Amino acid sequence: MIHWQDLHHSELDVPTLYALLQLRCEVFVVEQTCPYLDIDGEDLVGENRHILGWRDGRLIAYARILKNGPDPEPVSIGRVIVEGSVRGEKLGAQLMTRALASCQQHWPQKALYLSAQAHLQPFYAGFGFQPVTPVYDEDGIPHVGMARE
Repeated sequence: MIHWQDLHHSELDVPTLYALLQLRCEVFVVEQTCPYLDIDGEDLVGENRHILGWRDGRLIAYARILKNGPDPEPVSIGRVIVEGSVRGEKLGAQLMTRALASCQQHWPQKALYLSAQAHLQPFYAGFGFQPVTPVYDEDGIPHVGMARE
């Protein structure tokens, strides 16, 4: 059983923030051998939200929703992650469904954007995202900008 949370950044306590930063570091930096500065100053500002999936007290799924720019800018979904030991359980789809529901609840009618790892383009297309940029390099990994109206 997964316990899901949709939290405004002001609702994050220290252990929860530590858990999400640890998971992001484990996968995006260590597993993907991609040294980059994950702590980018965006986690605790604006109206940004965090979608968290917990099992047995352990964070196993996470996504960050950024809404801190001017109103015409789209809402951005990023840092979409499922812990390695639970991949294959369709948690990525559950996580994206939760993230999209949060966007609909908090910013209805807003366009959505994400920077997808290029090989995940079909996954995000299943949620209505279409490519809006050519494939580009981000920290040594091919990515593509995708949007959904």
